[in-house]
Amino acid sequence: MRAAEMREVGRLAGEAVGGFASFVGEMHEGIASRTFRALGPLGVPTRLVHERATGAIYPAVRRALAAGPRNGANALARRAPAGALPASASRAGSFALGALNGAIGDALARSGSELALTMSARRDTTPATPKIVVFVHGLCETDDAWSLFGDKPAYGDRLAEDLGYSAVYVRYNTGLHISDNGRHLSELLDGLVSEWPVPVEEIVLVGHSMGGLVCRSACHLGHADDRFWIEPLRHVFCLGTPHLGAPLEKAANAAGWAFGRLPETRAFAKVVNGRSVGIKDLRFGSCSEADWCDCDPDEFLKDRCQDVPFLETATYYFIGATLSREEHGVLGRVMGDLLVRYPSASGGGRRRRVPFELDNGAHLGGATHFHLLNHPAVYHQLKAWLERPRLALLPAAV
Repeated sequence: MRAAEMREVGRLAGEAVGGFASFVGEMHEGIASRTFRALGPLGVPTRLVHERATGAIYPAVRRALAAGPRNGANALARRAPAGALPASASRAGSFALGALNGAIGDALARSGSELALTMSARRDTTPATPKIVVFVHGLCETDDAWSLFGDKPAYGDRLAEDLGYSAVYVRYNTGLHISDNGRHLSELLDGLVSEWPVPVEEIVLVGHSMGGLVCRSACHLGHADDRFWIEPLRHVFCLGTPHLGAPLEKAANAAGWAFGRLPETRAFAKVVNGRSVGIKDLRFGSCSEADWCDCDPDEFLKDRCQDVPFLETATYYFIGATLSREEHGVLGRVMGDLLVRYPSASGGGRRRRVPFELDNGAHLGGATHFHLLNHPAVYHQLKAWLERPRLALLPAAV
């Protein structure tokens, strides 16, 4: 880890530890305020003394608690070798950065933090071909996630060997708005196409979870901006993507709203609502800036998502997983794949529908959300769909 990263870790750790004092102070104030309101005018003298004391004590405690991690990290940073590798150079460091950016990546970006990820791409080492497959990971993940699960080579390696695609893996800050990452992805793909060693004839996008929404957003914005990469785009795959929202984010929104109703629990609301805007975009599957612009990000379960149409020149597909073997099994209906329910992954909601064609969707039974990153049945289906123009139509079920 580089010295600047060490100092930033210390700063964040100090804020987290020091924030505990603020949390206790806010709870204290919430409880006391109700007591003083009950006392009315009789409690005014005591309230003034109380406010002066707490106004001095809690900030001092916060500064003292924050100083320890910060000073310790600064001491380590002074001893860091000049040629130290960044945290992202190791797999463990990469996953830690991915999780951190997913949780508070918007705040890291606003502060110019050394730990804030920017959108980047790496390509495999095989010779460049006219066909490119681009992999876009999900929330709190990095590009390394595609090779984490399963005992088979990553999808990109297998598509390169079987169908001659060149694989490109995207890394990005999942704590930013999905629409912002969609624009960044569109710009990145434009540069990729213009700098590719050979003329690009076909582009395939594969998004896992949030990555599917980022791909849909990039397609919409790329078309609106008349980007070069839109012309060779042919296929968009969404694996476990919460097109209609994720239940855990809806639960977090409801919890934050409930905590905010009472002064005694308002401090809990601030903690819950401190999650990134990227996570909040998953509440209803936001793909567009219009979904979140000029509104309260913590309003109670208000679906403002607008339709983002599919491009006519590309084919869109989904694969959704459930814990149950059957698509409509009880466990699958309740838990989905642990993070996304099948109706959301397939876009088949009661009020909103994402227009996937019947033959362009598949179900993976007995699997979790993360099995979709590297599963032989998923690869078989991806390959079958990509080969379909040259072969007879294949069944949609995995």
